[in-house]
Amino acid sequence: MSTHDIVQDYYGKTLQSSDDLKTDACCDASAVPDWLKPLLANIHGEVLSRYYGCGLVCPELLEGCRVLDLGCGSGRDVYALAQLVGPRGEVVGVDMTDEQLAVAEAHRGYHADQFGYDNVRFLKGYIEKLDELDLEEGAFDVVVSNCVINLSPDKPAVLAGVKKLLKPGGEFYFSDVYADRRIPESVANDPVLYGECLGGALYWKDFIRLSRAAGFNDPRLVEDRPLAVTDPALAERTGNIRFYSATYRLFNIGELEDACEDHGQAVIYRGSVPGHAHRFDLDAHHAIERGQVFPVCGNTFRMLQDSRFASHFEFVGDFKYHYGLFEGCGESLPFRSSESVGEQSEGACC
Repeated sequence: MSTHDIVQDYYGKTLQSSDDLKTDACCDASAVPDWLKPLLANIHGEVLSRYYGCGLVCPELLEGCRVLDLGCGSGRDVYALAQLVGPRGEVVGVDMTDEQLAVAEAHRGYHADQFGYDNVRFLKGYIEKLDELDLEEGAFDVVVSNCVINLSPDKPAVLAGVKKLLKPGGEFYFSDVYADRRIPESVANDPVLYGECLGGALYWKDFIRLSRAAGFNDPRLVEDRPLAVTDPALAERTGNIRFYSATYRLFNIGELEDACEDHGQAVIYRGSVPGHAHRFDLDAHHAIERGQVFPVCGNTFRMLQDSRFASHFEFVGDFKYHYGLFEGCGESLPFRSSESVGEQSEGACC
């Protein structure tokens, strides 16, 4: 049985709801932020019950954007994003599983009535073969994915396809499952572990390498949490491997370097991003308070200046001088342990 067959069978036939999952990779509904709950309240119950995502893929400033959701499943994230992009935006969902797409399509009319507009469409296809779909290159502001890339047998092809579809300055904002080491064949070839998003989990450092090879030179970790294998039999099979759910943002900016270089630059947040009047969190290491002169590396400077966030910041400095690396740009495991979850990162760049 091919990888695609395993995934289609597991998500189309084996799983009937999120209650059938054997790990806690799927996000707990109680962990949903308050601002998202009213949006989810507008989504049909059957769509919500077939949700298998491991994170939150609703970044800031989406109004009017064109968004692509890879591995959209029954459409929960599509219908949440549809409310955020509004009637001037569009959300396209791609999935390969007929049963999941049937649920998503069955409730399009329901959601159009709920929202007052219909701004979504669903396509059947493989996320490794985005070039075979009716999608215009360089046409999307944001591409999202929720716990799906780990299920792909060709992860480099997914990243390359996303890169082609993003506008300059656009971003790939996605949650997925990672491991603290490379997955052995005994785990990778286990159908249940693969379907539970563990067998295909990338070693985090290999993910960084693949991202850079695709042209995303500076992947930024937004948030993460350790995962527990709650089924005793599966825990025995996975052994000492540590798994994490993590959200990354990858900007389509060609000038980004592969390290945080110091050019003596800074940004000042205007406090104007809706819902973020006092602070803007670019990632886990950049909590930028309103009005503060915040030192940044050249990559962070470009991520803010060359993206949809530009009008919300003042920019200090240029690339005329170079002062070496920012201190603290290390190579250690970036994720938090279960003991450190909830602690706030401090400091400026990295």
